[in-house]
Amino acid sequence: MVASLARSVLAVLFFLVLAGCASKVANRAPVEDRTTTAAPSAAPPPEPVAPALRQPLGFENAGKPGYYTVKPGDTLIRIGLDNGQSWRDVARWNNLENPNLIEVGQVLRVVPPVQAAVAATPTPVVVARPVGSPTVATSPIGATPAPGTAPAPVSAASAGGGDEEVNWLWPARGPVLSGFDEVKNKGLDIGGVAGDPVLAAADGRVVYVGASLRGYGNLVILKHNNTYLTAYAHNQLLLVKEDQTVRRGQKIAEMGNTDADRVKLHFEVRRQGKPVDPAKHLPPR
Repeated sequence: MVASLARSVLAVLFFLVLAGCASKVANRAPVEDRTTTAAPSAAPPPEPVAPALRQPLGFENAGKPGYYTVKPGDTLIRIGLDNGQSWRDVARWNNLENPNLIEVGQVLRVVPPVQAAVAATPTPVVVARPVGSPTVATSPIGATPAPGTAPAPVSAASAGGGDEEVNWLWPARGPVLSGFDEVKNKGLDIGGVAGDPVLAAADGRVVYVGASLRGYGNLVILKHNNTYLTAYAHNQLLLVKEDQTVRRGQKIAEMGNTDADRVKLHFEVRRQGKPVDPAKHLPPR
């Protein structure tokens, strides 16, 4: 009896042990695979392509005679003055729709375009002379034209004495306050009182009237020929307009002190844009 009971207890215990093992196997946590799989390497991003640099307008003419490369602070008025030209002509030669829009590095034509027109050469006419008639040698220069023929036209340079010959006069009567200096003073400073007349130093055409050029105040610029310009600065009143033709001794402004420390006329003579000493061109006083 006791032995039978012991066997029953052992059987129950054995069953419980088997159930517990089964439970542990069934409730075991799932095994995680922690092995990392390397992601496929991505292709490197393409190298950025730098945009093509835009060349300034007219760059192909840089360094050529008759062309000017724009520098920081330049204006078309300053470029015209420094090259002996009207700023309007420079704008026209370069097809500038807005003369105020020029950029550093831009190359501008500052001489008139070359005219390609070639004058036709007339065919000489040979006139037969009777045998034995005298031959008279005549010079074509100064020869009297035959009746019914027009005389040869006279060039502007010949009629006006050439670009180097200008009949100058003093633009104001006051004393010279400061003489010419290539670095410090590019002209003459002539004293006076406000309202004194400022006169055109020679026949010419007005190519600028205004106050856009720093350091000059109210300014008038005259072009006398293909060689000479004159500038009249610091005026209180301007009496001419652009493209107007003026005569030597004509009143073009009244003396003042705009953009200056005192009343005076700053007068410049420019030969092909380069400042020269006005005292060497003006007549003795």
